[in-house]
Amino acid sequence: MTIEEIQNEIIDEFSMFDDWEERYQYMIDLGKTLPLIDDNYKTEDHIIKGCQSKVWVHAEMNEDKVAFTADSDAIITKGIIAILIRVFSNQHPKDIIEANTDFIDKIGLKDHLSPTRANGLVSMIKQLKMYAIAYQTQLN
Repeated sequence: MTIEEIQNEIIDEFSMFDDWEERYQYMIDLGKTLPLIDDNYKTEDHIIKGCQSKVWVHAEMNEDKVAFTADSDAIITKGIIAILIRVFSNQHPKDIIEANTDFIDKIGLKDHLSPTRANGLVSMIKQLKMYAIAYQTQLN
């Protein structure tokens, strides 16, 4: 699936819920399906700066596609990074770099996060795109 197709799938999934309490529960459930980062990568080098909670992300290149793993010490944050990894993992670096993240606004996520969590969300997206830029540079 393309990044846009995955994003549209997430928009559809979030539209099935009537209120934000149900959406938060869904995000928590998504966090439980997160491809967990190996404990060896739970280091300061892999922490996303700018997040209120601790979020670790690791990326590897497999056959010209970036595969992400992650973890967080907070359940909502774990759900947020799970959504982002679902969108961006196993995609070509160029597609990740060029990807639009409007789907976050369409599901209303930013509007329902505290300012510090919203800043953390932006930091997560930046970090995933930075990994993609680094891998794209290796491909050029």
